[in-house]
Amino acid sequence: MDSRKMSDEDKVSLCRKYFYIGFACLPFLWLVNSVWFFKYAFGNGSSHEDVSSSTARKPLRRYVTYSMIGSAVWIVAIVAWITTFQLKRAQWEATGDYLSFNIPRGIP
Repeated sequence: MDSRKMSDEDKVSLCRKYFYIGFACLPFLWLVNSVWFFKYAFGNGSSHEDVSSSTARKPLRRYVTYSMIGSAVWIVAIVAWITTFQLKRAQWEATGDYLSFNIPRGIP
């Protein structure tokens, strides 16, 4: 799909759909949304690819900003969980083993 050929209303509609679908535990979609629509929402207006109307730019900015915040929160939460799990898995004994897909051999 070529986003340069889309109307401003279609861009806002697609950005809104990606934002709401991201709530289904799909933070990658928020990341894609914020990267894909960033130039349309925050462009300087000199490019032919920018959103032409300010009425379309305002909701795009809102959805892109919220998508960036949502993906950042998910990334921080996932990194925190991975770090905690890797450091505490052995101390959690059986619970840590039940949560593990691969149980490493040897002394923790």
